[in-house]
Amino acid sequence: MPEIALELPRADHEQRANEFKQEFLLHQEPVINGSALLDRMDYGEWLAFTTRNRDPETVHPDWVPASTFFAVRNSDHSIVGMIDIRHHLNNAFLASYGGHIGYSVRPGERRKGYATQMLRLALAYAASLPLPRVMLGCYADNAASAKTILKCGGQLTATKPYTDGRLMNIYWIELA
Repeated sequence: MPEIALELPRADHEQRANEFKQEFLLHQEPVINGSALLDRMDYGEWLAFTTRNRDPETVHPDWVPASTFFAVRNSDHSIVGMIDIRHHLNNAFLASYGGHIGYSVRPGERRKGYATQMLRLALAYAASLPLPRVMLGCYADNAASAKTILKCGGQLTATKPYTDGRLMNIYWIELA
């Protein structure tokens, strides 16, 4: 499997990021999990937004400091996924459902092991914050995401209805 790296967004990612976003829309997936709202903003606005959100002094008042990364395949520099790492859970939504880490893999790159690589890299980053453990949530019927989380040490701690009525699994991963 090709290796990936997590890269903070930059201006020169714009074309590849827009292609990534377009692929989700073509697959009728209007929400890109772990993208820090890339699905709702143009790239320049989003880049400024994610840059501000990394800093506790400039983070959006309704959110928490977070680091959003592109998962970039080393061999061709293609964006295969995105992952958002929240530095704490001082937000009701994150504490209940969203957790410390949200991620997505590009539709055409799924089932190739990228989610596991992304999550392992994100866990190393989270440990450097330092977080002793992290929470992740995924829909109970999302077998691929549940498998990834379990493979990375996740322990299922709750299943509860999400805001849309679907069941959500809550996992914790110990980092220490």
